Amino acid sequence: MAANQEALREAAALLLGARVGTLATAQAGAPHAALVTPALDEDAQPLLLLSTLAVHTRQLKANPACALLVSGPAASENPQTAPRLCLTGEARQIPPEPARARFLAAHPYAVQYVDFGDFGFWKIFVHDTQYIGGFGRAVHLNFAALQHEISQHRASGYG
Repeated sequence: MAANQEALREAAALLLGARVGTLATAQAGAPHAALVTPALDEDAQPLLLLSTLAVHTRQLKANPACALLVSGPAASENPQTAPRLCLTGEARQIPPEPARARFLAAHPYAVQYVDFGDFGFWKIFVHDTQYIGGFGRAVHLNFAALQHEISQHRASGYG
């Protein structure tokens, strides 16, 4: 139980601090991975600002199943010592508010393009969570427990 609580704390800190990630999508069996800049909504669900010109956006419109991978710095020269968190779920386009304010708080530079007509906000409704705390430290986390841990971090003034 203590190891799981430690993994929850580490995963929460990683997700709260994530400013870049890899979005995996698929359409007609063809996978695609893209760099994205996530933010979190009030329920710790990932928010993305995506262009309709992007392959991953077109794939999400056809098939909302996706995965978001965020990672931290490696503990050594071996990149497999890096902590990483994979969130799988379904992405849906959402109204711009309150996503816009939350996204810009995490990514203030995006004010340059947030209002472009081809950009829209998407939310990943997470179904599954896999945390790897470094080489040989993999654990499945309950997303509701991770949300609770993130709310605790936020209540203490972090994130």
